[in-house]
Amino acid sequence: MSDNFTVAATPQAHAADIEFFVRRGMTKGYQLLSLLTPPVYAVFAMTRYGRSHLSVNRLLRATWIGGTAGIVGGGAFEYARSAYSNPEKVRIRRIHATYDTSSIRADDHSTIGGILFAVLTPALFWKRATSINLILGGAGIGSAVGLLAHHTRTVTGDPAPKVPVPDIPPVTPH
Repeated sequence: MSDNFTVAATPQAHAADIEFFVRRGMTKGYQLLSLLTPPVYAVFAMTRYGRSHLSVNRLLRATWIGGTAGIVGGGAFEYARSAYSNPEKVRIRRIHATYDTSSIRADDHSTIGGILFAVLTPALFWKRATSINLILGGAGIGSAVGLLAHHTRTVTGDPAPKVPVPDIPPVTPH
């Protein structure tokens, strides 16, 4: 019978930790750039081209392209960070991330907002943009709204509950 801590020190466990962090980095990158892209694009378009070049279609397209850039950037950053780190430290980071209820709640709110707005945006702006921009851009805006809802709940006095992280004994190679 093998010990869990011995299994945790294997290269397969380190690869699973890297995969976890790459997925998490992609999610966080999408959330962040979906939040930042619409106002940054609106300010850029208004100052550079004037009000006539700002449209719903262009704003939604910028939103989903920004979210895609966040997916790529977040995944690449986390891969570089985790793949070249000490496997034991990566495992400890993963355990702490697993018990981070605030991050889990932010992901949940972002997912709910993304799904909701991916459906509502085409219903509201059907004639103003192409269908792909409506669905993907709406999902990006919804993701940002969900993330803002999470942070608003936290600031107004409804923080995510704290879950104690169990003590992790160090891994001793055999």
